[in-house]
Amino acid sequence: MNWPIVTMPLQLESDIVAVRQRARRLAELLQFDRQDQTRIATAVSEIARNAFSYAGGGRVIFSLDESATLQELSIAVIDQGEGIADLDAVLEGRYQSEAGMGLGIRGARRLLSGFDIQTGPSGTRVDLRQKLPERAPRITRDSLKQIVAALRTAHDLDAMSALHEQNHELLQSLEEIRRRQDEAEQLNHELNDTNRGVVALYAELDARAEQLRQASDIKSRFLSNMSHEFRTPLNSVIALSRLLLDGVDGELNTEQSRQVGYICKSAQDLLELVNDLLDMAKVEAGKVELKPGQFTVAQLFGTLRGALKPLRRSPDVELIFDPANDLPELSTDEGKVAQVLRNFISNALKFTERGEVHVSAHYQQPSQRILFAVRDTGVGIAAEDQERVFEEFSQVDGHLQRRSPGTGLGLPLSRRLAELLGGEVWLDSTPGEGSTFYLAIPVQLAPSAAAAEAQPAQRRKILVVDDDETFRYVLRKILDEQDRYEVAEAVDGQAGLERIAAERFDLIVLDLQMPRVDGVAVLQRLRSDPATSALPVLITTSLHVDDALAARLPEGVPILPKQALSRDRVNAMLQQLIGT
Repeated sequence: MNWPIVTMPLQLESDIVAVRQRARRLAELLQFDRQDQTRIATAVSEIARNAFSYAGGGRVIFSLDESATLQELSIAVIDQGEGIADLDAVLEGRYQSEAGMGLGIRGARRLLSGFDIQTGPSGTRVDLRQKLPERAPRITRDSLKQIVAALRTAHDLDAMSALHEQNHELLQSLEEIRRRQDEAEQLNHELNDTNRGVVALYAELDARAEQLRQASDIKSRFLSNMSHEFRTPLNSVIALSRLLLDGVDGELNTEQSRQVGYICKSAQDLLELVNDLLDMAKVEAGKVELKPGQFTVAQLFGTLRGALKPLRRSPDVELIFDPANDLPELSTDEGKVAQVLRNFISNALKFTERGEVHVSAHYQQPSQRILFAVRDTGVGIAAEDQERVFEEFSQVDGHLQRRSPGTGLGLPLSRRLAELLGGEVWLDSTPGEGSTFYLAIPVQLAPSAAAAEAQPAQRRKILVVDDDETFRYVLRKILDEQDRYEVAEAVDGQAGLERIAAERFDLIVLDLQMPRVDGVAVLQRLRSDPATSALPVLITTSLHVDDALAARLPEGVPILPKQALSRDRVNAMLQQLIGT
């Protein structure tokens, strides 16, 4: 519903002053605060000045728009001029006449909550709207009549008084701007201090990460070297013990056989620990060699059945392998798959006193993976311990654990090996009912996984163009932690264009707001040059991503808001753009 208030002509230059005064007085009667009164008066006078200057005059219609939940002051400025030739350029700030028409329209658009403009050869209509203050009572027909009456009795100021009032408003606005500038400078100082703190923190984290990496390298070298040194004497102890037990140099009595048997068993347990340590050190050092080959699940189960049935410690536990003849053939490292399943099955046999250990495999069509499951009816694992069993040297205490101690490395090693094969491991367990350990691996070993051990991957070159040093630093940290990227930086659009002209890059990460040459101009230059027209670009910006922003960019260019920056989001974008 629209309730008319007053209509004013625009025929003389003095009418512009009258329109401004009437707009301000009406805003005051509608209980807008002084700042909103100034905004409304300024916006109306700017649009009225345009109508008088460019169209020779027109009229201004003040009215009240009402809906069930909203009341708005509505002001329409209508002229019968020739229209605005390039309205889009005016609204986007790309056009400004000598008289400043572009500034007036864009300024009025920012001042009020509602703005709409229609233009053509028969004239231009600009509709301005401002929602009435929530603190003010709702306007009724009777209260509107009182406002209209008060508006009619208002005395218009002369030109000097109007100028004095505008100067007073200008001084108030300047004071408000100065206050906000002081607040912005204070905030900027705080942000600079915070940025310095963040950079210092990252530097400290870098140093700590380097120390941890060095410590890990030292640990891996120590485990590898010591494991090799231990194996020789342990193998000798085991071999000599077996000679004694076999009676090569004479039969042992019962007590001697028991003692030598203890020696042999302890040496075998220690050798198992050494072998696990050596395998773990190889995985951590990246020295595990994958040897893909063709084999079937049925063949794998046959090998495991023969090797693991002797490990059954109780006749009350049955080891069952499901038939697997209908599953697709695998092309991966059979030895590594068998090692993971051996760990699962030997643990299941160790911690199951009665019942069964059931080994099965299923084909997952959507992901093209084989899912192995080793289910037992043993003691089970409590929920709070289920993740801990995959940590190095961690074991769950229990009477069976004390009877059959282990190294605490089998399951962590299994997880590492599964990851090397492009798969994963996990478990489901209920205490007192049993556990199921799962291994899921691709039917086909990814070429990158098999070739990574033989040759280093080619590094992709990425240029980060951004004037924010902190953002460049954070993005570099995300990319540098992965060896497959080589990162370069440019501090603004001009520097970025110079680097792109001099070097070859696989991807450009581009900010939009930068000095000298902004991101939109950089993107336009890249797309207009045949040499760079197909170069992948990822936009990063702190601006609100709306339809207006998207319209300024070429179709299909992905945008990553800076506030949503994360390792996972960046990796997903890189996978989409350059397939890595």
